[in-house]
Amino acid sequence: MNKVHLSLLLCLSLLAGCEDKMPNTPPVVEEPPIEEPPITEQPPNILFVIMDDVGIDQMEVMGYGGFNPPPTPTIEAISKAGVRFRNTWSMPECSPGRAALLAGKYPLRTNMYQALGPNDLANSQLSPYATTVPKLLQQAGYESGLFGKFHLAGPELNPFEYATPQVLGWDYFYGWLGGLPASIDTTAGGVAAVGTYQCGYVPTLADDPVHGADSGACYTPSQCTELATNSQGESAGLQCLSQGGVLVPQQACTDTVPEFVVFDRENAHYVSELVINDASGVERVPLTDMRGRGYRSVIEAEAATTWINQRDGNQPWMATLSFSSAHTPLQPPPAALLPSQSHFQLAPQCQITDGNFINSRRISDAMIEGLDTALANLLIATGIATEGESGLQYNPDSNTVVVIVGDNGSFGPTVKLPFDGARAKGTAYQTGVWVPLIVGGAGIEQPDRAVEHLVNTTDVYGLFGEIAGLDAATIAAGGPDSAGLLAYLEDPTQTSLRDYNFTQGGLNIQQDGGRNGPCAFAAQCSHTPVSKGVCEDNGGVWWGVGADNPVVTETYQSGELEQCWQVNRDIYAADPDNYSTNKIPAGWTNYQAIRNDDFKLVQNHALDFDPSSGNPVDIFSIELYQVNQRNMPTLDTQDSDLLMGQGEAALEQLSTELQQQYADLNAALAAIMASQPACIGDGNDDGVVDQLDIDNYQAIVAAGWQGSSWYDVNFDAQTNELDLQLIEAAVGTVCDAQ
Repeated sequence: MNKVHLSLLLCLSLLAGCEDKMPNTPPVVEEPPIEEPPITEQPPNILFVIMDDVGIDQMEVMGYGGFNPPPTPTIEAISKAGVRFRNTWSMPECSPGRAALLAGKYPLRTNMYQALGPNDLANSQLSPYATTVPKLLQQAGYESGLFGKFHLAGPELNPFEYATPQVLGWDYFYGWLGGLPASIDTTAGGVAAVGTYQCGYVPTLADDPVHGADSGACYTPSQCTELATNSQGESAGLQCLSQGGVLVPQQACTDTVPEFVVFDRENAHYVSELVINDASGVERVPLTDMRGRGYRSVIEAEAATTWINQRDGNQPWMATLSFSSAHTPLQPPPAALLPSQSHFQLAPQCQITDGNFINSRRISDAMIEGLDTALANLLIATGIATEGESGLQYNPDSNTVVVIVGDNGSFGPTVKLPFDGARAKGTAYQTGVWVPLIVGGAGIEQPDRAVEHLVNTTDVYGLFGEIAGLDAATIAAGGPDSAGLLAYLEDPTQTSLRDYNFTQGGLNIQQDGGRNGPCAFAAQCSHTPVSKGVCEDNGGVWWGVGADNPVVTETYQSGELEQCWQVNRDIYAADPDNYSTNKIPAGWTNYQAIRNDDFKLVQNHALDFDPSSGNPVDIFSIELYQVNQRNMPTLDTQDSDLLMGQGEAALEQLSTELQQQYADLNAALAAIMASQPACIGDGNDDGVVDQLDIDNYQAIVAAGWQGSSWYDVNFDAQTNELDLQLIEAAVGTVCDAQ
């Protein structure tokens, strides 16, 4: 980032248009002695742990986990020292789920409806004008660090680029701005042809008699070490990759690195571009730097450990440990992170295909176990927990509250029974939004208990403010959708703070109404994957720009499509008689859900192909379900819609009670959706278009930035005079809820 952009950073972080403020000079007077303020107890420190794509279906400690749940003894230890919130909803995808947690807002207030990608305008990225958790806690004297996955804004199409964590309030950031690791390097660092090593490392000879190896020379950018399959059965290739190296199989070390070895190529969870924000500015760490080489969960936890241990104890802190696991690409962790020795069950096959689903689930389980072990190492190293004969135990003397949550539901192929893999991450159904939430540590009355009341991840935002001792008005001003959670921790008899729970997903704002290209899965066509590589990493077939799958280019002589309805158009054109069999269901592109204690209303929109007209048609679905969180939960499966797929046309067939349930839920949903009216020109989201918006616009363009920003009113990826004209025309507008 250049100096002019740093000036813009400082201006916008003030949220006041960079006004000059001259100090007043009062007359000299005799002052009475200053009374020392009473000594108050320092509020607790906060360790906030976010798990990526880990829904409640994965967690035995939450009452589920399937037939073979991943071992999570660390999370269970925190649970014993705290409260399990067993009825928690997040948003359906990563970025809006994190914005709910860290800004206390539903997607309709941030325009962040799906996982952020490189084509999403700043209008759908978390705004520098938002009162994020670190900004909220600054008011109580906290310092904040974030370690691992960010995925809230930038670097693309954002004035602050790689400095976005700092602009959004974090004093220190050490991690990855993007939403997911890059694709697996199937050359394993250049030692073989593309496609040779599915998991990005050289496996053992037993696992791959053709291309495997039981020994080799492990080259890092600075040295070479000879490795062999170890006593844990871990291949030399995975050991080397875990150490940040590239294994040349069945060779001894030489004085120079072989020419074919590649260090500047990303490799999923093991080689990534690290970004650091601190008081000195921004550092983009090259791929050849050892700081960004190694297993992400280890790097993330160790960075957080170092930062926590550097605190002097005189100031409360909040550390957000944002794990990249268990997000795709699925890739085995080092054996050292798997005390259960589950690595013996893992095949070095990381592609998500029909024939590899069992192995995919096992790898996902191992990644969850791996983050649990990495978390244990942090807790012990920082003194937040101790390890005794009975296992890990929370240390009350640490004065730390530990919050553990999943950012959204599990990825479909990894979902555990009885949950519905066809209605998982990326949908508003239970499997897509129901997440584990555990709060353990200081100040909890009667720990090791469960709360069954409705909770939203926006409530976590309020909890952080409550822990810091901030008043309700201050918290509500920053996080309007948060109900808080502290009352549940302090009072086991606390009644529900919510009458309804809400979730929402859709498409982010892209230039001129664009969207990510179509990616076809077995169950649906989706616009969530942000690129061809991400689509294929998740087991999909890419039909967008650059499509090269024979299913697309040969069977349908197609490709480079823009929308999912066009996929079905081409399928129909190829074989009209069998269209009903061959068509791919269109994934929802605008969807919401609301529930009370017993019932849930879901609304879905999508564009699909209409063979009768040859044009796209809007598909609108209204569904009503009975749901609960019993040990064998009642879920919103396809065959349990109380409206029987007929929407409102079936209302008359329902009982009076069910009709009233529908009416109540529908009215509550409409009220939430109407609570954030469109407000052209209100770039700082304060509910009014005024001179401050003009000042903020001027600050952006004066700093030399003319690209996408929160004042790109017409969504053309430019901040220019056309936007200023629209802002000036709207001055005086007060954006009241309908």
